[in-house]
Amino acid sequence: MNKSYDVIILGAGAAGLMCAGQATQRGLRVLVIEHAEKPGKKILISGGGRCNFTNLHTAPERFLSANPHFAKSALSRYTPQDFLALVERYGIAWHEKTLGQLFCDKSAQQIVDLLLAECAAGDVELSCGETVRQVEHVDGRFTVTTDRHVAEAPALVIATGGPSIPKIGATAYAYELARQFGLKVVEPRPALVPLTLSGEDALFRELSGVATEVIARCGPAAFREAALFTHRGLSGPAILQISSYWRRGSPVEIDFLPNAGTGWLLETKHQNPRSTLRSTLRAQLPDRLADALSDRLKLEGPLANVTDAALQSAETQLGSWNFQPNGSEGFAKAEVTAGGISTAELSSKTMEAKRVPGLYVIGEAVDVTGWLGGYNFQWAWASAWAAAQAF
Repeated sequence: MNKSYDVIILGAGAAGLMCAGQATQRGLRVLVIEHAEKPGKKILISGGGRCNFTNLHTAPERFLSANPHFAKSALSRYTPQDFLALVERYGIAWHEKTLGQLFCDKSAQQIVDLLLAECAAGDVELSCGETVRQVEHVDGRFTVTTDRHVAEAPALVIATGGPSIPKIGATAYAYELARQFGLKVVEPRPALVPLTLSGEDALFRELSGVATEVIARCGPAAFREAALFTHRGLSGPAILQISSYWRRGSPVEIDFLPNAGTGWLLETKHQNPRSTLRSTLRAQLPDRLADALSDRLKLEGPLANVTDAALQSAETQLGSWNFQPNGSEGFAKAEVTAGGISTAELSSKTMEAKRVPGLYVIGEAVDVTGWLGGYNFQWAWASAWAAAQAF
């Protein structure tokens, strides 16, 4: 015999658990189905195990989507301050790291425990280690058949995320289900992911482990944070940020000296004509990086012996060093997935599918992707909250 609920939520990650907790506190009977053995696996590994649970500077323009306006409604109605109030209500100590990023002082497990406690405050049944075999929609009710039982409800929530970090069980199931119901999917791609280099750029692999503050640019997007050279290419916060905007075939420009003003190299020549480009760069950058850049610029000897035109050219190159990534490290290393179920299919107020009443999509499964630094968690909380108010 089918067991009946008010809401069935597929996925016990950040969005799914948040939605369940909010819905049950409105008096609804909720079933959460999770194919992994434990809930919140991605939460637990986030922020180095301390969970960067939100960002104080959350704003719609810090999210990527085919419709840049879509996220405005949910984000404005459930804010970072709202989630922070919840964190403080549970006595979780937190700190601001940089750029508005908030972390738990102790452990990401505290955020999972908070969400589970919110669910326990009402009638939520959490079933982990359960595989969905079939989802049907007949006469306004959804029937979900798993390898254990059959459940039905008038509302079904897709909160299964995207395929990033498959080692913790992430899959593209959300897109399969969306297509089953006729919803369009914006091509998913890895985001917040290291970029790989080949050819001439691969020479920089000798710098593996070297990090420095840069400005990374791709198209109109620019981020000033640390970049890290790896044995495969480029990583670090600045690169992860820019990777969400990068498309295959596009260059990435790096300003290695973001504090240097225009004409700084000519000024150095006039003030210290006996210095070399190598020694000048070593004063401002890690030695190995300074040497590698100096070798490639091929300006040897005292600056006094180098023409002003050559120095201006070197300054320009150092301020916009052009890398041509040949790819990324893919979904295996991507922190999130860009693209996903099209926002054109959903109500921005309720997250409900326009053509399938009772079907909702929240969190990473939606074509809304935040910057690095807690933005994607805030989208999970906000989209989950929006859906929970609509059941």
